[in-house]
Amino acid sequence: METVLLILQVLVAVALIGIILIQHGKGADAGAAFGSGASATVFGARGASSFLSKTTAVLAAVFLANSLLLSYLAAHREQPGSIMEQVQVPAGTQPAAGAGQEGPGGKAPAGQTRPADLPEVPE
Repeated sequence: METVLLILQVLVAVALIGIILIQHGKGADAGAAFGSGASATVFGARGASSFLSKTTAVLAAVFLANSLLLSYLAAHREQPGSIMEQVQVPAGTQPAAGAGQEGPGGKAPAGQTRPADLPEVPE
């Protein structure tokens, strides 16, 4: 489900970028005098601005709703958040208590002992 929503999010984002880029600004009306008035025949008498602005609004609403749904799914995920929590260690291979907690010089902090299988490090 999450993969489908992610693919939809990317497709809507690309479509939204494309629709926004093909719209003309407020100062582009002067260009109609030089031959760009053909859009009125394709999109109707009002031109492309009405169609493109409505399409932009619909795509923006879909993008926002999809973003909210994806964030909800990510917040309520059943899986552990870290990949280290997903690793299953076989029984009997747990590290010894205090292993890897040596201080500088190879000595264990006060109150902790070194594991028996590690050699003593000379200073």
